[in-house]
Amino acid sequence: MLSMAQIVAFSGVIVLGAMSPGPDFAVVVRRSAVSGRGHGMAAAAGIALGVCVWVMAAATGIAALLSASAAAFTLVKVVGAAYLGWLGIRSLRSALRGGGALALDVPEPARRGRAAAFAEGLLTNVLNPKAALFFVALVPQFVGSHASVPNAMMLAAIALTGTIAWFLLVATIVGTLRKVFTRPGVRRTVDALTGLTLIALGVRLAASSRP
Repeated sequence: MLSMAQIVAFSGVIVLGAMSPGPDFAVVVRRSAVSGRGHGMAAAAGIALGVCVWVMAAATGIAALLSASAAAFTLVKVVGAAYLGWLGIRSLRSALRGGGALALDVPEPARRGRAAAFAEGLLTNVLNPKAALFFVALVPQFVGSHASVPNAMMLAAIALTGTIAWFLLVATIVGTLRKVFTRPGVRRTVDALTGLTLIALGVRLAASSRP
């Protein structure tokens, strides 16, 4: 079993990793700003599940196969870059359309909207091969090259908890300020900056290579 020192150290690395700017952060901020805290939290849950998947994959050696295979790495990289580019273009189109102020009292199909936000967060994380490389390097330092099932599950639970805690905080802060983000000018700025960021991250991912 993992020691308390290992648990604390792994938790710290996970939270610091989550806090680093990237596509996950951009997706949660935009969802929270445009659609509200609930949608931002749904995106956060999707991202956390994606992190959990990568930790389990790294602990069982699946992620190592991805990082070792040039074809598999390239496939995930291209699909992930295309997905980020698509999200970015969609945000830019929203910015160019401008639109009016959001009507906060109009009911919306919350289930479908939150399910879409969850899927967006999950796919943004899972389709990022850099996440695989990160956890391939990180996880063996705590459980060795062959983790037991209990240890793998514990690391996955820690990663899930740490990631969702950070992004729920982000979603709550941005969602609380939603009235500011509903102003047409602010909303267009958020959409434009998010779109450019996601496209830039997609290009960067497409140009990346295995270490």
